Amino acid sequence: MYTYDTFDRQFVRERVSHYRSQTERYLAGELTEDEFLQLRLRNGLYVQRLAPMLRVAVPYGTLSSAQLRKLAHIARHFDRGYGHLSTRQNMQFNWPLLAEVPDILEALAEVDMHAIQTSGSCIRNVTTDQFAGVAGDEWVDPRPYCELIRQWSTSHPEFDWLPRKFKIAITGSRDDRAATAVHDIGLKVFRNDTGSIAFDVLVGGGLGRTPVVGQVIRRNLAAEHLLTYLEAIMRVYNRFGRRDNKYKARIKILVRAMTADGFREIVDEEWSHLEGGSSTLGADDLARMEAHFARPDYPRLETESTELDTRRLSHPQFSRWVEQNVAPHREAGYAIVTLSTKITGVPPGDVSDSQMEAVADWADEYGFGEIRISHEQNFVLPDVSRARLFELWQQAEANQLATANVGLISDIICCPGGDYCSLANAKSIPVAEAIQQQLKDLDYQHDIGPLDLNISGCMNACGHHHVGHIGILGVDKKGSEYYQISLGGHAGGGNSAATLGQIVGPSCARADVPSVIKKILDTFVDNRVVDETFLGCFQRIGIEPFKERIYGTV
Repeated sequence: MYTYDTFDRQFVRERVSHYRSQTERYLAGELTEDEFLQLRLRNGLYVQRLAPMLRVAVPYGTLSSAQLRKLAHIARHFDRGYGHLSTRQNMQFNWPLLAEVPDILEALAEVDMHAIQTSGSCIRNVTTDQFAGVAGDEWVDPRPYCELIRQWSTSHPEFDWLPRKFKIAITGSRDDRAATAVHDIGLKVFRNDTGSIAFDVLVGGGLGRTPVVGQVIRRNLAAEHLLTYLEAIMRVYNRFGRRDNKYKARIKILVRAMTADGFREIVDEEWSHLEGGSSTLGADDLARMEAHFARPDYPRLETESTELDTRRLSHPQFSRWVEQNVAPHREAGYAIVTLSTKITGVPPGDVSDSQMEAVADWADEYGFGEIRISHEQNFVLPDVSRARLFELWQQAEANQLATANVGLISDIICCPGGDYCSLANAKSIPVAEAIQQQLKDLDYQHDIGPLDLNISGCMNACGHHHVGHIGILGVDKKGSEYYQISLGGHAGGGNSAATLGQIVGPSCARADVPSVIKKILDTFVDNRVVDETFLGCFQRIGIEPFKERIYGTV
């Protein structure tokens, strides 16, 4: 992973010192709330329904074991003993004291971490595939390019005050696990016909009030031009993006108004002034960054393990976990392990300080000291010997991180909702728990098969409900919480393009959500053919049979 140099460390520490002095001024009454607002936002601090919330940057979801231990320390000493894994691959703390936030930032700086640009109208954390660098279906490791964009975009003077927040995602695999199609900019990196690294560039995707799937505006962009082309896009957005209405300020609105072809023409015109300029990446720049992400010196391992097979036969729960939570690794004898945080009764994505410390220990014991955070709000250990999976599973089971439900309906993506967020119309966490309680039979979940269920407490769509196979959106009806159900959404990946879910019909009360979900699943079971997934069935039969089951007399 990327290692900070002297400049990086000095930059972060100066930001901590600056924020500390401004916090002291604010608390002393020398700064107004409005004057302090943008400063705290650009340092990751929100004011939520009950308390401040601090969002810590985890660039492209990659952590060292030392960094995760520091997050556990912060959870224990500055919060209430837990943190929250977000869909942007960051970690959030829900209960910090405003006066202690500078101390938290100082503690983060000790392990080369910060909260810079995790909020505000700027380029946010660049996200990628949680399996980057180790996935068996990977063409190019996207992490060096994530880091290049992170460095380029941090405190960039032109892009520190954009019309609205801006999100970039990169994938380098056949299966797009980074959901690039629903980002402001999505990048797909690959090797072209000449063997050179190149990018397809999508622009104008996003969820929220106006969900849109991004459109390709350039194909086969040479790696050397990555930053100059991105700069051209950002300049066009900064120039033409609306600032009079925050609900129409995202780049997706601009692309739709100009059309993709019109937007491309203006970007290309702007790029003509930047191509070959100071932000052009030379071979040395690329080699230097790629060296930070060089593959570990993997010891050669046995590709087949008789003991593993024996363990699977004698421990059905372990076998199910291997089937569901363990993914193929590019190196023979190794595996990628996802540690599920989705245990019934715990808000999805919440992890305790002791769980963080355990995961950090496992990263050292079973891998090379690295941890990932997934978009689905789970931890990932990227380099585990297959021969040691049973040992790891036992420890994960003891720490409530071994639920064998990755990719199943109880592996719910869920925003904090009305329990914490001041923007939410309705609560999300109790709905997730009610669904998990109803569907906690793992045999039933495995029979249903792969199914993404996403919940958002408001139209801001932090729970990505638009791209859930089943999406649930909290809405307000005359002061009461109701929930709108959509079907058929997909973030992209596999053999399916990204699609937005279709609303089934009128919203339902919170108490009725589990029964509606049950009717949806019953409709799927009644209509599926052999080996058909929920998404495949929906795409084949359409929404009408589900509407009939929910609202009709069936």
